[in-house]
Amino acid sequence: MPEVFAGLGALLMALGVGAGAWGSHALSHILTPRELEIYDIAVRYHLLHGLGLFAVAFAYYRWTHSWIAMGGIALILGVVLFSGSLYVLACTGWRGMAFVTPFGGLAFIAGWLLVGLGIWKATRAA
Repeated sequence: MPEVFAGLGALLMALGVGAGAWGSHALSHILTPRELEIYDIAVRYHLLHGLGLFAVAFAYYRWTHSWIAMGGIALILGVVLFSGSLYVLACTGWRGMAFVTPFGGLAFIAGWLLVGLGIWKATRAA
């Protein structure tokens, strides 16, 4: 499982760098300043949580608890829902996607809480 999280973290990082470059070069002349700001937020959270999956991979390798794995899955879901909805909102102006974004934020929060609780439970059981 740690290799899955590390591999997906690397993939998310590569996609995040590509999304950032695309936004900086291709979209900077098309999107409004507010749309670029929204796009930048999507890229920032995308990259932070891609990197965070490496921490999850390490944590799962070190403590191997199912809650850590569930936390990693929640972080991936958070990237898809939070960053994905902001990418769509920024690039299309489709306001309906704004209703999806908070669910991604909740997935991020739940993911980090699950990782922390999984580490706590694993270290208490040892």
